[in-house]
Amino acid sequence: MVLNFHTTRVIGCLLINDIIAIFVENSTIMRRVYLYLMVALIATISVAQAQAQAQEITPVPYQVSKSPYTAPFDATQRLKLYTNLEGEDRERLLAAAEQTGLNYEVVDNRAEDGAYFNIVINRNLQDAEEYHINIEERGIVVDASDAAGAFYAMQTLRQMVESKPDGVWDQVLIGDHPRFEYRGVLIDVSRHFRSVEFLKRQIDMMARLKMNRLHLHLTDAAGWRMEVESYPRLTSFAAWRTPATWKEWWYGERNYVEEGSEGAYGGYYTKAELRELVDYAADRYITIIPEIEMPGHSDEVLAAYPELRCTHLPEHQGELCIGKEATFEMMERVIDEVIEIFPSEYIHIGGDEASKENWKLCEDCQRRMQEEGLESVDELQSYMIHRMEEYINSKGRQIIGWDEILQGGLAPNATVMSWRGEEGGIAAAAAGHDAIMSPHAYCYIDAPQDAPPTQPEAIGGYLPLEKVYSYDPTPATMDESVARYIKGVQANLWAEFIPTDEHYEMMLWPRAIAIAEIGWSPQNEREYSHFRSRAVDIVERMMAEGYNPFDLRNEIGNRPESMRPVEHLALGKSVTYNLPSRYYGPQYAAAGDVALVDGLRGTWTYSDGRWQGFLGRAGVDVTIDMGEVVTIHSVAADFMQYCGPGVFMPCKVEIFGSIDGENFEPLIVIDHEVVPADVPSFMTFGWEGEAQVRYIRYHAHRSNYSGFLFTDEIVVR
Repeated sequence: MVLNFHTTRVIGCLLINDIIAIFVENSTIMRRVYLYLMVALIATISVAQAQAQAQEITPVPYQVSKSPYTAPFDATQRLKLYTNLEGEDRERLLAAAEQTGLNYEVVDNRAEDGAYFNIVINRNLQDAEEYHINIEERGIVVDASDAAGAFYAMQTLRQMVESKPDGVWDQVLIGDHPRFEYRGVLIDVSRHFRSVEFLKRQIDMMARLKMNRLHLHLTDAAGWRMEVESYPRLTSFAAWRTPATWKEWWYGERNYVEEGSEGAYGGYYTKAELRELVDYAADRYITIIPEIEMPGHSDEVLAAYPELRCTHLPEHQGELCIGKEATFEMMERVIDEVIEIFPSEYIHIGGDEASKENWKLCEDCQRRMQEEGLESVDELQSYMIHRMEEYINSKGRQIIGWDEILQGGLAPNATVMSWRGEEGGIAAAAAGHDAIMSPHAYCYIDAPQDAPPTQPEAIGGYLPLEKVYSYDPTPATMDESVARYIKGVQANLWAEFIPTDEHYEMMLWPRAIAIAEIGWSPQNEREYSHFRSRAVDIVERMMAEGYNPFDLRNEIGNRPESMRPVEHLALGKSVTYNLPSRYYGPQYAAAGDVALVDGLRGTWTYSDGRWQGFLGRAGVDVTIDMGEVVTIHSVAADFMQYCGPGVFMPCKVEIFGSIDGENFEPLIVIDHEVVPADVPSFMTFGWEGEAQVRYIRYHAHRSNYSGFLFTDEIVVR
């Protein structure tokens, strides 16, 4: 008879009931004896339960279904591996099987005796990338709908071996297939160049997590990274800059230099290197999607080929001139060379963050608008996107672009990658276009993942693993007619403030692990505490293998002040903003006019809906009406500083008190020297003492640095 934990628990409960009965009926001594026995038995059952939980094999991403049996299986025994896969897919499978750590020999026919390891394509399985793993008494049977499904089954088996190195497995039937067909990561190689070997390491980890799209951001102002034979100065000049770090370059003179110049930083991939990378990814069922930015983010192109600038300015332009035919000639020839290398269905053409101001003043652009009957510069950009789509479609490929390509009218066959929020993806899907969800609030993993003062410099904000994991691309509230066009999810890691490979890996992992599970696992099977424990295991394994992920074991977590509401005298009181109209930024309004007295303290990021942001020259200037004269002993407010996105401390804070609301007496004036720094900081500006007031005026002055002031609560005690 084999007892599993459930059986042990039932028997234990029966025994406990008997003990309790005896305990009631017998002497004090017997009661003590049986009490000790009962405690010991409960402890034994608890240990059994803990052992059962510890023995559970839970891969990442979490599988769709699992039906355990009661008998064990010896995973260390010698297995006979048979597969009906052929050709290239067979070679890929055998390479993946070798990495599982299982002990096997390859045979040409199904094993008739001994322990078997059968991996077969089963056309009865309906979903792409689907697989079933049946751990039976005598062996392992893998059924897969396609070669990718068989490959992903090997990743699950690999994690099972890693989780239970003793090889004592339960017999189990696992059924698994992805929730979304697109499960991606963007790696930015423009801002800081990454080697082919670095990219291969990330591809290896993506494959283990069943991710299948690598979006390479190959071009941007900071450097062009792909060899283009038709336009050699894109790599001999536009791929090199001084100084090396993006931050120094961007806030400096933004110089490009000739390849080989003293101090030149940069690099590019030859066509041979890119073909090698494409093949390497394909062997792991990952498609590389190249991005060639247009019409914006093209400073480097214009530096190398200034004839493509708009007419009215000699330099410092970031947008291609849409009025010039030479622009289209160049982009089409570049796309031709891209298509030679990348077999992906999608070619990403960017389309984001073009200022469009140059086009309003450019003779060529204005002539183009007149000839084409275009009424706005939004329509001018749409004209270019449409033309490029027609050209790319003529080559048998499809375009994908950031959600700005919706402006001015979406190209007929375009797929939208929604980054400014979910609205762009939803709008595209509602119009019958495919969409990839990559909203900034959840998927832009260039923000710090732990307490920002403890992290390297980043773009700003705070995006912990838990928030990334909380994202649902197609919530139950989304209409099915829209949800059916949401094809997947992608993490984006921009590299402005990430100069080294080690730093890049730390920012990428483990948050990309969360994206992997979002893209694969059913929503109703996802629970953060369960995921986090599995992510910790993967992070430890990655570190043992030489990766440099963020160590979750040392996570500090959210800002302590934000964890619970704060009680204070001004809570819920009336607040007057001392200007003719509200001047907090509409995107950072928090709770509006009650935000500064609602008891909610901010987290580590200004975009959490708790911090209120002020952009006007006057800074923060508000008056709180306490409703009656009260005795107060302190008035204080917190501010933050993130220099990268333009968030600074106040240069002066004045706090006043008044009985009648007309005559205000100063309680304190605080002068503060604002010093830009790479590390985010938080500071309290306040007064302590004793005063009788009804009205409190709090005025924080903005410094000479252009940017926001952010505060979350004016606490009065």
